[in-house]
Amino acid sequence: MIGQIQVVNVRDVAAATRKILASKRRLKEMANNRSSTVFKLGGGLKDLEVRTLDTRLGKMLVVHLLVDVRDAMWANCINTMAEALAPAIEELTGGKVRLRIMSNLALKRLVRARAVWNRKTLGDDVINGILEAHAFAEADPYRCATHNKGIMNSIDAVLIATGNDFRSVEAGAHAYATMNGSSYSPLTHYHKDRNGNLVGTIELPMAVGVVGGSTRVNPVAKVSLKILGVESANDLGKLLGCVGLASNFAALRALVAEGIQAGHMKLHAKNIAIAVGAHGREINVVAHRLVRSDVSYANAVHLLRELRQEHRRKLIKKVKMKFVEKEHKLARKLMKKYRHTT
Repeated sequence: MIGQIQVVNVRDVAAATRKILASKRRLKEMANNRSSTVFKLGGGLKDLEVRTLDTRLGKMLVVHLLVDVRDAMWANCINTMAEALAPAIEELTGGKVRLRIMSNLALKRLVRARAVWNRKTLGDDVINGILEAHAFAEADPYRCATHNKGIMNSIDAVLIATGNDFRSVEAGAHAYATMNGSSYSPLTHYHKDRNGNLVGTIELPMAVGVVGGSTRVNPVAKVSLKILGVESANDLGKLLGCVGLASNFAALRALVAEGIQAGHMKLHAKNIAIAVGAHGREINVVAHRLVRSDVSYANAVHLLRELRQEHRRKLIKKVKMKFVEKEHKLARKLMKKYRHTT
């Protein structure tokens, strides 16, 4: 992870940069002494970088702390390191330290995933449609925003379930999408291989943890991690990359095949069914009937009432049949008992 220390009012930026880089060893010792836990686990401050920014208020120096956080997010750890080094940085640069905080653009924690979809399974028309849809996202930021939002839909769900900060990963992902030097771009890429199969890839920052924070105290997060079978932040990050790519492919396939609205209306129908008071198996039955007729609140109320009336009629019929069956049993019993009497 990257921690940032902002330094302003530096008279000689070049000299200040040299002093900081020459003092790396001392600064690393100072930082790691303040965060002994992560250091004992094999992490800690591993390196420093110095950047010069030209801003509308003049030149600024930005010191990057490159911290190995192991299997945790360690946001507080990084912020503590930055706070601890601030006085030394001011002494070395002669400037004034302002912000001291972690960056959510985790370029040192990129995750990549790749998948191949068979040409015979998808068909050439669907493959060409997906490639055209991807080209649309590459060329148009209006489409690209929705393209990347769809990727994060599934990733966010897993992040929330595992007790991770989905807002942090979202911010990093969308910032990363602007770093190709031209404009906001898709986080996934698609092309054909030599056999005409569809190849999809994804790359994005993935700052996640499996220890510490809410993952330690939230029982749902613990269960989720157990279900996923992940043992490290690296494992979770790779899984999330796969989830994002799979979700994006599914959305693009739906868009170029039957259309995304069909899937959206099924989900919307379920939400309406729940809103009007459907429970258990009623939800799927009402949603199915809504999709086949009119997806509206009023129709859902009508369909739920109709379904419950059907259920009531069936229940009454069943009860009557049981009474008839009992009467028949009683009659047979009496006939057997008195069959020799006149």
